[in-house]
Amino acid sequence: MAAGPYGGRYDVFPAGEGISPSGRPFHYELGLTVRGVWDDNIFISHTDKVSDYYFAIEPYITIGVGDIEGRNRSYLRLDYMPSAILFVDHSDQDAFNQLIHLSAGYNSGRLTLTFNESIALLESANLNSFFDTTGLWANTDASGPTRMNIFYTSLIANYALTGKISLQGEFYSPIYVYPDHISDYTIAGGLYLYYNWLPKLSVGIGGTFGYTWVDDPSTNQTFEQINLRLNYQWTSKVLLYASAGVEFRQFDGNRDTYDSPVFEVGLSYNPFSGTFISFAAGRRIYPSGYVSNQDFGSTYVVGRFQQRLFHRVYLGLGAGYENSDYISTDRNVSATRNDDYWFIEPSVDVLITRWLSAGVYYLHREDSSNEDFFSWEDNQVGVRATLRF
Repeated sequence: MAAGPYGGRYDVFPAGEGISPSGRPFHYELGLTVRGVWDDNIFISHTDKVSDYYFAIEPYITIGVGDIEGRNRSYLRLDYMPSAILFVDHSDQDAFNQLIHLSAGYNSGRLTLTFNESIALLESANLNSFFDTTGLWANTDASGPTRMNIFYTSLIANYALTGKISLQGEFYSPIYVYPDHISDYTIAGGLYLYYNWLPKLSVGIGGTFGYTWVDDPSTNQTFEQINLRLNYQWTSKVLLYASAGVEFRQFDGNRDTYDSPVFEVGLSYNPFSGTFISFAAGRRIYPSGYVSNQDFGSTYVVGRFQQRLFHRVYLGLGAGYENSDYISTDRNVSATRNDDYWFIEPSVDVLITRWLSAGVYYLHREDSSNEDFFSWEDNQVGVRATLRF
């Protein structure tokens, strides 16, 4: 995968600090994170592991108008984070990444519109998204540092037909561009009917249809999904989202339809101030960017726990697992590769002042493949400081 489902940008600052009060029409946040990291396998290679130190300089800016935090009313928000990664001994591996996220929402009472555009211009294996700034979700398909550009567009329109029934139309377009390998481009649309079963519980059913163009020599693909969805906000501290269904995927090549379960589950729990727990799991199908005429089914589970101690010390633990099972998109191609990837990242951070935090983390990530060439393991130890104002 290129951009993992880790969920939630790392942040030890108390909510609301550094952001202009919600009563004002204009909001902003500025910050800078500097990391120093020792990495024992900078090429994430199966053999001949090479270690080095690198520094990451990562400023970010958030600007917006309207309800950019609660998103219950109209809003417009822009997030931008460039990242310079500089190696001590291997300057040829220096990289400059850019993460851009634009979101907007409109609420007229019965009609709600939501737009999101995410762009990741990546030259490094140590940054994937706003949600994953230390490289937790490695690109196991590539199994090595690689250039990649990701563009993800989504538009959702929800219209309340009655007090309990609403209709939701969706459009999304994920694009994965490999300058030197196999890129793919998808457009898809969906229609779902939701019923507000209880004041805090809604269920929905519907379907999605899409088409994926894949660079030669891989084949283009059509897919359809039937999904059942659930949204449940038990309290302001507990939020649950779940979607489960089946996907039918056809190929322009000469193989039969591939049927696969697809699902997503997300849970966030904030029992009291200083404690946060999140969990996510899912399965989706992606065209391979490195092996022609093959897709892979990615099934993942991930969780994060953060606990505040003594008002200023934050203990964190993130862990995740992903299985990538490859399938052929052409009857004449044999796909046997299967990868098991996992990571664990404990961390300790201290809120030094209202504007400054510092901490240390350890990251272990490992890919075990039935094809030895794609197997590797990597250890990183990092120190970081974040300034926010």
